[in-house]
Amino acid sequence: MSAQTDLLYSEEEEAVRAAVRDLLTDHCDAAGVITRSESDAPHDLSLWKSLTEGMGLAGLLIPEEYGGQGAGHREAAVVLEELGRAVAPVPYLTSAVVATEALLACDAADLLAELAGGRRIGVLAVGLHTAPGARHTTARIEHGALRGELTGIADAAAADVLLVPADDGGLYAVEAGAATVTPQVSLDLTRPLATVVLDGAPARRLGDAAPAVRRALRAGAGLLVSEQLGLADWTLTETVRYLKERKQFNRPVGGFQALKHRLAHLWLEIAHLRAAARNAADALATGQDTDVAVAVAQAYAAPVAVHAAEEALQLHGGIGMTWEHPVHLYLKRAKADSIAYGTAGAHREALAALVDLQAP
Repeated sequence: MSAQTDLLYSEEEEAVRAAVRDLLTDHCDAAGVITRSESDAPHDLSLWKSLTEGMGLAGLLIPEEYGGQGAGHREAAVVLEELGRAVAPVPYLTSAVVATEALLACDAADLLAELAGGRRIGVLAVGLHTAPGARHTTARIEHGALRGELTGIADAAAADVLLVPADDGGLYAVEAGAATVTPQVSLDLTRPLATVVLDGAPARRLGDAAPAVRRALRAGAGLLVSEQLGLADWTLTETVRYLKERKQFNRPVGGFQALKHRLAHLWLEIAHLRAAARNAADALATGQDTDVAVAVAQAYAAPVAVHAAEEALQLHGGIGMTWEHPVHLYLKRAKADSIAYGTAGAHREALAALVDLQAP
């Protein structure tokens, strides 16, 4: 009989959490995120440098022989929890997880070393809405150069290198300067989308696209759950704090039974989400029942994160409707995350197929 999986946080994971939270507390305040989201440079590259060059977090999934930390998905999940709590405008999920997984599948040692050290940012040029295994747009390969238009590419504006799937079945590396990147209107201003146009861009083939893209999107979906967990946990904590301070009829609003019941129900949902997120991260790390664990987690995560953000907005009353209060950032991120790497419905369908439980 195999030993039961330990989903509790290890001492090392808690140490990572504490270090990341301290950094974000000092360098990623809500007012700064709001201000940056209104500018032409929504990504906080100074914070990214601190996370990558200063703490080495971009290389958690990269083996030591490629210049990485040789850690694993559980540690990366903890980082994403904290980034979700701060809605940090950095390309961690897209570069340190999704692009990294694609490069690992292709054994692209030189690019992995550059991403591990934080010297470059990589982005997989597949729409953020694409679920693992789903069809996606490809570029045309003509005489060693790529042509085509790819839409909905998250964090493309911050990328140094684009990983582009082509119609010949290959995955190609393209320097971002060789592509035209045009911002799209994005609901989530902290993870902006862009259209990437390739017009004869020089490209280097890295390997086969199909397994690399599927591996990358599966890891992205599985670890996105940890970001959604961090987001939901922050909204609950902040809402409880506010309701303890806000008074009506000379008593704290949080003392009213109806609100207590709503918060208790939300706490229970988030506790279940934590279990699902930890299980998905552990499955990615061990390779055991990975597809099922990721599908279960994603099928559950999006509704809970959106519910938590919506409750926070409503229970904050009038102040929650203001631009200056950060709760709108969390609601927009939760809504955007709900369709990232596949909707909850798409993951439920995938889960049904995996366990052979098709609808009649």
